[in-house]
Amino acid sequence: MDNSKHLWYMLPPEIAAATLEVDPGRGLEEGEAVARLARFGKNRLIEATPRPVWLKFLDQFRNLLVIVLLFAATLAWVVGDLKDAVVILVVVLFNASLGFYQELRAEQTLTALKGMLAARARVRRNARMEEIDAALLVPGDIVLLEAGDRIPADGRLLAAHSLEIEEAALTGESHAVGKSVAALDQAELPLGDRVNLLYMNTVVTRGRAEMLVTTTGMATEMGKLAGMIASVGESETPLQKQLDTLGKKLAAIAGVVVTVIFALDFARGLPWSEAAMTAVALAVAAIPEGLPAVVTVTLAIGMWRMAQNRAILKKLSAVETLGSTTVICSDKTGTLTLNQMTARAGWFAGRRFSVNGEGYAPDGRITFESDSDLHAFLLPMTLCTDSRVRAEQLIGDPTEGALWVLAQKGGLDPEAEQEERPRIDEIPFDSAHKFMATFHHAGEKVEMFIKGAPDVLLARSTHSLAEDGEQLLDAAARAAIEAENEHLAAQALRVLAVARKIIPTADFDPAGDLWAWAGGWTFLGLAGLMDPPRPEAKAAIAHCTLAGIQVKMITGDHKVTAAAIGRELGLTGEVIEGWELDAMSETELSRRIDGISVFARVAPEHKVKIVRALKNDGHVVAMTGDGVNDAPALKAADIGVAMGITGTAVTKEAAVMVLTDDNFATIVKTVEEGRVIYDNIIKFVRFQLSTNIGAIFTVLAATLLGLPAPFTAIQLLWINIIMDGPPAMTLGVEPARAGIMSERPRRQAAQILTGPRLARLALYGSIMMVGTLYLFRHGLEMHGQTYAMTLAFTTFVLFQFFNVFNARAETGSAFNTHFFRNGKLWLALVGVLMLQILVVNWPPAQGVFGTTALELDDWFKAVAVASSVLLLDELKKYMVSLARKFCAW
Repeated sequence: MDNSKHLWYMLPPEIAAATLEVDPGRGLEEGEAVARLARFGKNRLIEATPRPVWLKFLDQFRNLLVIVLLFAATLAWVVGDLKDAVVILVVVLFNASLGFYQELRAEQTLTALKGMLAARARVRRNARMEEIDAALLVPGDIVLLEAGDRIPADGRLLAAHSLEIEEAALTGESHAVGKSVAALDQAELPLGDRVNLLYMNTVVTRGRAEMLVTTTGMATEMGKLAGMIASVGESETPLQKQLDTLGKKLAAIAGVVVTVIFALDFARGLPWSEAAMTAVALAVAAIPEGLPAVVTVTLAIGMWRMAQNRAILKKLSAVETLGSTTVICSDKTGTLTLNQMTARAGWFAGRRFSVNGEGYAPDGRITFESDSDLHAFLLPMTLCTDSRVRAEQLIGDPTEGALWVLAQKGGLDPEAEQEERPRIDEIPFDSAHKFMATFHHAGEKVEMFIKGAPDVLLARSTHSLAEDGEQLLDAAARAAIEAENEHLAAQALRVLAVARKIIPTADFDPAGDLWAWAGGWTFLGLAGLMDPPRPEAKAAIAHCTLAGIQVKMITGDHKVTAAAIGRELGLTGEVIEGWELDAMSETELSRRIDGISVFARVAPEHKVKIVRALKNDGHVVAMTGDGVNDAPALKAADIGVAMGITGTAVTKEAAVMVLTDDNFATIVKTVEEGRVIYDNIIKFVRFQLSTNIGAIFTVLAATLLGLPAPFTAIQLLWINIIMDGPPAMTLGVEPARAGIMSERPRRQAAQILTGPRLARLALYGSIMMVGTLYLFRHGLEMHGQTYAMTLAFTTFVLFQFFNVFNARAETGSAFNTHFFRNGKLWLALVGVLMLQILVVNWPPAQGVFGTTALELDDWFKAVAVASSVLLLDELKKYMVSLARKFCAW
């Protein structure tokens, strides 16, 4: 039995069942099901072999800065400086452990999200109905389905009753698709036209069905798309590229400085071990070893904040990527829209009406141009339906749900109407006749209510309901109704019509031919429906525009519908269709893509082409989506964002981030968080590098001037530990500065160390050098070398106390509204001062650090000199501000 070579949609149901050797009335016997499970395997998508935990831990060390630090630790150990070696290793291990722990926690959270997918299936086995784990389904199983069920595998319909399927997860089509049992006679049909087949992870919105499972697991259409994802490679994030470049620059600088200092010390006659110790200390001083740790902590904090805001990250570095995003490509259905059909407008008794309110909430009202009672128009919507909306939750078909809520907004109680007029028979909806009709007892008469395609109902109607009662439908009245239908359709609304027929009870025979009443109807009116934009999506897109981020809507819907939704969301660019994309080369698409805001009628390969064109044009691309058809593009994008509620397992696997609320607006929060994170990392880099530059300048200048070394190796390590540790790390939790979301995204090629920024840091380092050596010389002249080294050491630590405020504000004044907002920073600074006082005055610490107690006036001198780095920078900023005002004037 090879079920992979059959065109199941061309086989009649009985032949399909015979091919899979199963009696649909009994289902598979248990023994046969077990044998097939062993042969075909479990009904699951094959997941990538998990990377061993120990390799995930080792991945944390694949960073140039970490490698340089490990080399410095090894050199310290070789020359016998175990203290320095241990300190460096502790910092490296802390960074690796934290990154490993956070990524492991994120993976566990995502695993929990996978449980949101339906995992059970009702089947007929051994001639009885059973509920089993969907993973145990095999080809030949008979699956029983009803409204609300998620299809657990691919299969051939055996029986269908008013069946409609929501296939947006696979095809991108937002409207439910009618299904039928009959065999098809065309050999080559696209997925969406195979109306007698059902596909894994699509949803039954209406009706009941029996399905013969034909393929499971990776053999399903969803499984084939999962294979497409594996072929798309991973790319580095902007932050990874930035840190790599910074690491190489710093390693080069450290190598030159260490070589020069070692050569000078050796030339002065110092023993090679002592020269090597100084070189190791300077290597540590030159390399911001706290950078990986601070980046990890900052990203982890951002990761936690995003989880609190319903966004779960799979990779730490992806937090920052959103902050540099220049384009967001979003699926329409369920992401920018509610995925809840809603009545927006209509026509009754010769008058138009509008409807407000969104989704399945009954809040809202109908604004009618007339005083006519809408009861007759709304009644069919409560009775001619197989769906329900309870507590804003739809059970059944989205279109029927929209009409149900419309009736509620008009004052009707649908369930009470159904109790008052019990259904006695029906003509089910079928795509062939395009309407549904139900028959209801109403005293001495039977009321027939119909809903369906406007042209079909109009053709079968002989009367229409006007303000003064029923009237014959003449040519003018028909033309007026057709014009209203076109008016609603031009607004990208899905238009349905309703009608009625009154039948005397004596004339109605439930056992007779119901089609005898399929004509002579009274046409009641029209209702225009749409899947409305999320209320918060328009504001979110406006925020993106303000932040210089383009938003592009990508959908499988028709061009008119897509354009209308785009306009409502505030997307004003060009609208093109998939066939136009096919006709464009990647070069032409890259040239035109900035002017295109909506892509309609697209296939999965189109989405990947769009993402690649944007990346070729220099954009950092985020792609959001929930369906299987989105997954390859999510993988190709710089960052893929999947929906946690409606998203498929394949999409979540392909994405870097999962939104647990399926809300486009959440992305704006993550973009801001990403920008804040990058901004805080820049603050840390400015702070630590100015410290490193100041230490290098001070030691180098002392050597060139023939002065003794102003710091010992352990003092340099202490400076790095206490200043580049807690105070620097608290910069990672700085609140967002004003205006951060009104700036354009930074260029992907922009470097952390720009020329002006490096010049500013060199200025800070020079101020520290001059101030430290000034007091060092003063100490040598007045008290001796140990005292002078203690004074220089303390002055340099205090320089960092004041310099941290320069790092917080690169352009504006440090004395702003945020000055006292970061309580953790102030706590860290107070702690540093206490520790420094302890190191200078506590005898056991004096023995370790080679310090001695300072006189009170020298403490004041150290504070005064150290504050110059902040005061001089504030003076410079003030002068620059005056110059700009003068130029503007």
